[in-house]
Amino acid sequence: MSLEAHLFLALLEGTVGALVLALTALGLSLVFGVMRIVNVAHGEFFMLGAVVTWYVSTVTGSFLLALLAAPVVVGAVAVLADRLVLGRIAYEPESTIVATIGLLYILQQLVLSTYGPYARPVTPPIYFRVAFPWFGYSGYKLVVAVAAAALLVATWTALSRTRLGLYMRATQQDREMAQAFGVPVNRVYTIAFGVGAGLAAVAGALIVPVQQAHYLMGQDALLLSFVVVILGGLGSLRGTLVAALLVGLSDGVISVLFSPTLAKIVATLLVALVLALRGRGLFGEATA
Repeated sequence: MSLEAHLFLALLEGTVGALVLALTALGLSLVFGVMRIVNVAHGEFFMLGAVVTWYVSTVTGSFLLALLAAPVVVGAVAVLADRLVLGRIAYEPESTIVATIGLLYILQQLVLSTYGPYARPVTPPIYFRVAFPWFGYSGYKLVVAVAAAALLVATWTALSRTRLGLYMRATQQDREMAQAFGVPVNRVYTIAFGVGAGLAAVAGALIVPVQQAHYLMGQDALLLSFVVVILGGLGSLRGTLVAALLVGLSDGVISVLFSPTLAKIVATLLVALVLALRGRGLFGEATA
């Protein structure tokens, strides 16, 4: 295969990966932006979405039903965790880090004990190949890219045009002032945590026919999501989208042309460089 073909393949892989990564990282950024907490268990919501998709599609034979079930089930788990744990510790930043680390291990070990240690495939709901001049490319991956882009646009629209989005933005700007104006802050926190988990679950559901479901698959998702959120600026949704495109495209190009390990090293170095030059990230707001 020629260099042009390798580069075009790398860009295709990078675009698909970038859009799925943006969907995953958007959930993490939303939780931090609204609640001002770091959710260390976010990668496990991604993994749980993939596992739920495998289970539902295996039992029912319907990938569409599995795709709908994944964010609902995982969102419900997140809401339950918020009500039973995070709300009871008043969303204290240090305490929530410890609590979400515990949630990470609980979810991981529950899946390991019930699902097992093996990677399990999910048959793509559609199969076709798109012919390019140099090679044929998976049509399902292109469908994943389009679906992830559509969900990103829908989420952005909901956050900017709906009353719930207004409540979230108000809570993000000033919790006390929002509460004084009648915003149900605790309910907004619960919804934000559930929506963030649901976005990660949808990303896991979309990508599982490509990657297979595995109880450790949340680790890479969590690492790259943190890279994206820190690079874009903590709590900045616009920064998250831009950073996801940068990281995803560079990861795809370097993984195809060189190695996946080098791609992760470059992403980490990129974060270090941006933080050295601009400590709050690309689009992070200055703090007083």
